[in-house]
Amino acid sequence: MNYTLRFLPEIEEDVIAGYSWYEGKSTGLGEDFLRMFYAYSGEIPRAPLLYPRVHGNFHRRLLRRFPYAIYYIIENSQIIVFGLFHCARDPRTIKAKLQDRKDMKRL
Repeated sequence: MNYTLRFLPEIEEDVIAGYSWYEGKSTGLGEDFLRMFYAYSGEIPRAPLLYPRVHGNFHRRLLRRFPYAIYYIIENSQIIVFGLFHCARDPRTIKAKLQDRKDMKRL
């Protein structure tokens, strides 16, 4: 099956926050973070069921080299990315943020 990759608008904030933090640590590291995020996001539609379900229907794709995870849902022929969160965050906080974004998407 062919899947279309879609990002919620909130993803931009998540990505910019990670980029800014890493770029502040070392010039160019933020760019590496962006490349990793977009490369791994682009891989998800090829095999979306490969990555485990966490928090209900949300799947999680871990980034290599950076302690971040991409959270997404499969809806029909779409992969919808709901969040990019640091793995050290409290899982309950991540779950609540994902649910809030999912509820907002339905409005």
